[in-house]
Amino acid sequence: GDKWCDEGLWYYSRHPNYFGELMVWWSLFAFAAPTVPLWTIASPLFSSFLILGVSGVPILEKKYDDKYGSMPEYQQYKKTTSVLVPLPKFDSAMTKDL
Repeated sequence: GDKWCDEGLWYYSRHPNYFGELMVWWSLFAFAAPTVPLWTIASPLFSSFLILGVSGVPILEKKYDDKYGSMPEYQQYKKTTSVLVPLPKFDSAMTKDL
């Protein structure tokens, strides 16, 4: 059927793929940091900016809100599932800003 993905890592995070990508960029920076100039932090910062604020999460959140936003099951999924970081399910009041 036509449903959003809420299995596997998507049970714990609405965008675990973006979380993984950010972890790669930040890990590369962390490992290289002792030997590279500090300005190289621009790469993981810029990647984070794009994914979190421009082209990744905001676009998909809007797409799925437009498509599934009227469904109570989807609203419950959004209320109880972290946007980015895979976390255990909590009460919706606790995950509102995650």
